[in-house]
Amino acid sequence: MTLFALIFALLLEQLRPLGRGLRRLAPVAGVADGVAQRLNDGTVGHGRIAWLLLVVLATLGTAVAYWLLWELQPALAFIFNVVVLYLCMGFRHDLHSFNEIHVALRLGELARAQSLLADWRGGRYHEASASEVARLSIEMALVAAHRKLFGVVFWFVILPGPSGAVMYRVARLLFEAWGERRDAEFGGFGVPARRAFEAIDWLPGRITATVFSVVGNFEDAVYCWRSQAVLWPDRSSAILVASGGGALGVRLGMPVHESGGIVDRPEMGLGSEAGVDHMQGTVSLLWRALLVCLFLLVLLAAAGWVGR
Repeated sequence: MTLFALIFALLLEQLRPLGRGLRRLAPVAGVADGVAQRLNDGTVGHGRIAWLLLVVLATLGTAVAYWLLWELQPALAFIFNVVVLYLCMGFRHDLHSFNEIHVALRLGELARAQSLLADWRGGRYHEASASEVARLSIEMALVAAHRKLFGVVFWFVILPGPSGAVMYRVARLLFEAWGERRDAEFGGFGVPARRAFEAIDWLPGRITATVFSVVGNFEDAVYCWRSQAVLWPDRSSAILVASGGGALGVRLGMPVHESGGIVDRPEMGLGSEAGVDHMQGTVSLLWRALLVCLFLLVLLAAAGWVGR
């Protein structure tokens, strides 16, 4: 059931990508904001309680709903799997944004590419060069592919029903809403959300980076992973950017023009300067990685390890 549910969810996302509200899980985000307003006293302890309250309840609730539907009618449980997994992914939108930027750069429409990148990533990039736009887009695509596809699939396979996918998706939502905040007013409330997501994402992130390495330039990907990932400020995405850059043979990171200034960043990856050809290579890398993951799931299903 797991493999077929995944295939159906992927097809559904390709045919009917999630709308803006569904991509951001607006109801869950609203609950998260309400919980933060009521419980945030700036301490790590209250942040831990709030995180457990939302993530554990969402995960257990999904598992119980799946079990009840399975007892009632397995076909209903299968449909529940597909729908929930579909709601937890959402990579199709990011791939669409990436492809639009790719086309704009290929046509020489730098201003349009800068505007599209701003809409996708946030910030302003009117001073960014074509290489900087390509570089930032590739980084975004590598991280989004993991967080909105491969990471979701990993936990979907591990936990019963779609509860693992829900756990990962809600944990990512809280990481983005709470864990990335550094302002004094928010205090340490978001620290548990950041640490918890890093822990949850530790193994799937390394599996995704390994797959990137296998389907790309393996030697360079592993070298960049081992030597450069420690330099990246965002620990949860470091190995994805490093291994992806090495696998593609492109230099990522490095200083970029953003929001009227220059953001200094370490160099990641190896090879030539980022351009439209590397963006096309990124799409190919991601599709190859997906096919490898599906092939592994087929092997696991044949061995009887996956099949609920």
